[in-house]
Amino acid sequence: MHTPTPRALIVGMGIGGLATAMRLREVGWEPVIVERASGRRPAGYFVGLFETGRATAERMGVLDAIGDRTDHEGKTYDIDRTGRRRPGMGYGDLPGAPRLLLRGDIEGALYDAVAPLTEIRFGTTPVAIDEHPDGVDVSLHTATGEQVAPEVTERFDLVVGADGLRSTTRSLAFGPDSDYLRPLNHIIGATILKEPVPGYRPNDGLVLAEPGRSVWTFPFADHEPGVLFNYRTDDEDAQFRRPPIDSLRRAFGPEPAGPILNNLLDQFEQADDHLFDSVHQVEMPTWHTDRIVLLGDAAWCLTLYSGMGASTAMAGADLLGTLIQRNPGNLTRALREWEQRLRPFIAIQQKAGRAQGLTMFVPQSRRDKTVRTAMQQLLGTRIGKHAVRTLFAGRFKEKSIDIAAV
Repeated sequence: MHTPTPRALIVGMGIGGLATAMRLREVGWEPVIVERASGRRPAGYFVGLFETGRATAERMGVLDAIGDRTDHEGKTYDIDRTGRRRPGMGYGDLPGAPRLLLRGDIEGALYDAVAPLTEIRFGTTPVAIDEHPDGVDVSLHTATGEQVAPEVTERFDLVVGADGLRSTTRSLAFGPDSDYLRPLNHIIGATILKEPVPGYRPNDGLVLAEPGRSVWTFPFADHEPGVLFNYRTDDEDAQFRRPPIDSLRRAFGPEPAGPILNNLLDQFEQADDHLFDSVHQVEMPTWHTDRIVLLGDAAWCLTLYSGMGASTAMAGADLLGTLIQRNPGNLTRALREWEQRLRPFIAIQQKAGRAQGLTMFVPQSRRDKTVRTAMQQLLGTRIGKHAVRTLFAGRFKEKSIDIAAV
């Protein structure tokens, strides 16, 4: 008797969604991806790939295609508003030597592997999800340009919500965002610079860090640098009631910006595209039901301060495929084992992102700033740089665990 191929609906065509589609097809499923956007997204902004992600990507056969944009020739400087500089530690100098990438580097490698074999529907979102013991009925709304297709309802054996921090899948199946979003009371602004900062080379990284606010530039090999603004706020809503550049200038005032910060703010204002958003983690008592599972930012959103968003999205997808394959005909057990294995690891990454990761990007007090300044002074010597790396090594060892290797 012929057994029909099980179908999975994957909501979201980011890193987690594409990696899930790849793994489910490899274990004998038929994935269908729906993506809210009308087409593929731009390359995006900076992401780091630690050993957890590298090991997963290598096992999935996409590591070489992802590549590495780390520029090993440049230097990183800690600067102040007057332009004073001292040797600094860049993101690529951290223990574990993370690869510096654009989000699109990972998405592009996965898309090239997935798209030829997978149905992808752009401009499509779920509007209702109804789970039954033998399947999930999902009503899908599709709009491409001015054309709106009639709403359709299809049955799937599994629904995977990989649709980001403000997940439609999570809202429909688990409840409103307010139940699960944990605010970190910080705002980020990011874009790609069109020109180098005056007085610096394109492959130099810059960090201006002050209590409650910071700006970083990330140099890439063969690509323009990225810039990331961060600041603490007690009123997130107010930040979105005015243009992003106005909120950024207020957050970094009232002191004079100085030549470098002013240049970065001007480039953000003139950019063709940018990201401006509040920072949240997602905390849920469970990431799955019997036939619906959330993955990546939709489930746990580690935030960029953890540096592990891309790595855990791929690792979560890889592990999901493996456990579904090892539990044929028992999806409930596969999802239960998947979460039991993954949740302790994610809890560690979330805690690190709220503590050391956030403080590394944005000093939270004058004491944090003083400690940072002392470290920068150590970085001026080879022995000092080795000492700082050794000091940080213990904090980063969890980013090297190949959690999906079972």
